[in-house]
Amino acid sequence: MRLFIRCIEGEVQLGPGKIRLLELIDGHGSISEAARAMDMSYRRAWLLVADLNKDFREPVTSTQTGGKGGGHAKLTEFGRDLIQRYRTIERDAAAAVADQLSALNADIARP
Repeated sequence: MRLFIRCIEGEVQLGPGKIRLLELIDGHGSISEAARAMDMSYRRAWLLVADLNKDFREPVTSTQTGGKGGGHAKLTEFGRDLIQRYRTIERDAAAAVADQLSALNADIARP
């Protein structure tokens, strides 16, 4: 059994999907490549990134528009900090509830 953390404040939502998208953008340097890696449309990925950039006081990405070599995207320092903060919350929460998750897992009916 796994624990998934979704942080919500009003209309702002941050969860494992958006964090993974940011990690892939960081690794690929491209929103389109990150979207492909997640089997997601470029438009959907672009909209998620736009939401993140709008939802926080600082942008999580900076982009360079396409051209001969194509566009590029990279995480800002704030974007990297956001990933780190989220992953820390995830690890701390998982550690705090590990015994209970283990008990739940043991109670699952298996054929």
